[in-house]
Amino acid sequence: MKKQSLLLLVSALVIAVPAFAQPGNVFDACQGLPSHNQLQAALAAARNQSNGGFNLDMWATVVNRDGIVCAVAFTGANRGSQWPGSRVISAQKANTANAFSLPQLALSTADLYSAVQPGGSLFGLQASNPVSTEVAYGGDPANYGQFNDPMVGGRIGGVNVFGGGLALYNAKGVLIGGLGVSGDSSCADHNIAWRTRHSLNLDFVPAGVGPDTSRPDNIVYDITPANGVMIGVSASGWGHPVCSAAAQTISTQLPAVQ
Repeated sequence: MKKQSLLLLVSALVIAVPAFAQPGNVFDACQGLPSHNQLQAALAAARNQSNGGFNLDMWATVVNRDGIVCAVAFTGANRGSQWPGSRVISAQKANTANAFSLPQLALSTADLYSAVQPGGSLFGLQASNPVSTEVAYGGDPANYGQFNDPMVGGRIGGVNVFGGGLALYNAKGVLIGGLGVSGDSSCADHNIAWRTRHSLNLDFVPAGVGPDTSRPDNIVYDITPANGVMIGVSASGWGHPVCSAAAQTISTQLPAVQ
């Protein structure tokens, strides 16, 4: 009887452990995407350049095509040098860029700003795919941003509609996931994400909604203020507010996609 009870207990524990907690599954699901160390190095190199923001430390997250978190990293001497809230925002951005990009059309999170404003063609999108709070806030905070961040292996969900999220396309032009960066102004986030993706060699982008074909999913600055306020009156419908003149200029000088 005791042996039978023990077997039932073990079986229950095995069933209770979610699939995303199994390292083998994560490894298989994340093949072709950057490791934690690769993401951290690329993020640090991008953050250390002039990006037109506040020169703050950053968070970055990578998800695969199914929205499963594959890596989370940060810059700075230690955890706490960055906005704590930006960890989950970076994951939302990665999820959004992946979820709303296609093999032949990339949409950055910056591209979605105007479309989700009241009266926009995608109004309400930002509430369509809630964040999984269990994945976002579970586990030991001491592991946040490490190779064993509790988000890794989980499906994070979430939609974010300002700069910092980009779809990832490998050298074969295959859409394999998304990258999200957060921790500075949204415009600087976009510039840092762009440079991070380029450094990871995952910017073989086929097409986008931007006017510059060499940077098809770049941030678009074509919002005309109404009554002195930038409320989303975009000439293209894909515009993003200007955070700073420097960030806007830098966006035009980012590396062309491959």
